[in-house]
Amino acid sequence: DLEATLTKTYDYIVNQREAKRALDHSMEMIQKTLEQTIQVISTIGELRDPYTAGHQLRVAQLANSIAKELNCTEEQCYWIYVAGLMHDIGKICIPTEILCRPGGVSLHELELIRDHADAGYQILKGIEFPWPVADIVHQHHERLNGTGYPLGLKAEGIRIEAKIISVADTVEAVSSFRPYRPAMGIEKGLEIINKEKGSLYDEEIVDACNRVIKDRGFNFEYNIRFSTIGLSDLKDELTKRSVRKKNVE
Repeated sequence: DLEATLTKTYDYIVNQREAKRALDHSMEMIQKTLEQTIQVISTIGELRDPYTAGHQLRVAQLANSIAKELNCTEEQCYWIYVAGLMHDIGKICIPTEILCRPGGVSLHELELIRDHADAGYQILKGIEFPWPVADIVHQHHERLNGTGYPLGLKAEGIRIEAKIISVADTVEAVSSFRPYRPAMGIEKGLEIINKEKGSLYDEEIVDACNRVIKDRGFNFEYNIRFSTIGLSDLKDELTKRSVRKKNVE
């Protein structure tokens, strides 16, 4: 009886270990698939807007560094990074000619652009992430004094993850090239968030961003072909594309 019991116990332990290995492998595959899906979602919008390619990744990297500087938990830092990778996914709903236009936009077009926060929320809300990623994306243009969009939230009504991404988003956007202006540099980005600290942006988060860039040596990496293109060259290129499109039509 003792031998039979030991044999059964041994077989049970072996089976449990094999089951655990299989479960761990399955979890690794699920995690890998999730990360690949996130990466695909992140790149979809940038394929339509090559002039800001890499923006979401750079925002995600800075936001993650700020979160670490604020001593956020490892899990929170990870999901801030994930939300940063997808914060502009809603721009897939904006016509390409508006996204890539060198000049200004009308009030109607500005409203279309601002709809991207709502659109991003609608795209992501059906995915059951372990963290409220859809809400973070929804709120990344909210501001402390209530002047943000789309919900007009104030101060404590805004998730801290969204506050972190909004600071990172502003710094990256100001420092980088856009179709309607040249890149202004990371120092200019810091100047803007420092000027609006306590009004639009959370003071503690802005201070952490300053430390990350000035003391920790954080900098953006640019490896896209439009990062240094001049405005006149860009206008010429867009004009050529427009002519080619009309000829095809």
